[in-house]
Amino acid sequence: MAALLTTNLGDMPLLGRGKVRDLYAVDGALLLVATDRISAFDHVLGSGIPDKGKILTQISLFWFDLVKNLVPNHVITSVVGEFPAALQRYAGQLEGRSMLVKRAQMFPVECVARGYLAGSGWKEYQASGAVCGIELPPGLKDGSRLPEPIFTPATKSQDGQHDENISYAAVEKLVGAEEAAELRRLTLAIYRKAAAHAESRGLILADTKFEFGKTAGGVMLADEVLTPDSSRFWDGKLWKPGGAQPSFDKQFVRDYLEEIHWNKQAPAPSLPEEVVERTRAKYLEAFRRLTGREMGS
Repeated sequence: MAALLTTNLGDMPLLGRGKVRDLYAVDGALLLVATDRISAFDHVLGSGIPDKGKILTQISLFWFDLVKNLVPNHVITSVVGEFPAALQRYAGQLEGRSMLVKRAQMFPVECVARGYLAGSGWKEYQASGAVCGIELPPGLKDGSRLPEPIFTPATKSQDGQHDENISYAAVEKLVGAEEAAELRRLTLAIYRKAAAHAESRGLILADTKFEFGKTAGGVMLADEVLTPDSSRFWDGKLWKPGGAQPSFDKQFVRDYLEEIHWNKQAPAPSLPEEVVERTRAKYLEAFRRLTGREMGS
């Protein structure tokens, strides 16, 4: 089973390749194609995870539909047969892993919601007792549930490096008080609905990040949403505050790279088959647990 590491859509205008997605301009809209590339420590690795792009796309589509009553989203269609005629010859590359989406003016903010303390939030709490300027109770542990979900925005990295946590006041300066308030409201509303669904499936949604754009019709949800690449999902039965939690993401990849003492500089290494297979299985398990479906059904 081969991984799709890069797309080639002939003379379709390519706007850019991110760590996972390739972006094309199509008749006034955008085509977002999720490849099987995988990144770790801010580098795209030499091997991909077969079907990862399809799994991520189908998870995003599931969530876009689940939260559509809270916020509009950018999806026009994910059915390749409904794409413009010029794309039909590339159906093999696009099937299951692509979305035709509306253009929008994207907000320059990563909208992060946290219901639990982990990652950069845990590090910031250890240093200051707060996250993004929000004071938290003393005595919390790595993996602790917060008294209530919090909005902890970050800057959008333009160079592929780490995003930096910022205060709510900084968001107000970037986008204005009214839109900052709307971004915070939407972020927390979506998080609460998604966390409740995840909990009903035996999963904890520890934290997640959203991207929003603006059109003439108002604010809409864009990019990917609530996937294992943009969120921390934990198994509710295994949750135990006091350290890193087993998660449904690329932890096997990170663990392997730490074991081989990679210096985290280019070129990034390729992965052994066992790590690829275990990582793919984790993504598939996340899809099944969240959606109640099998891939392809």
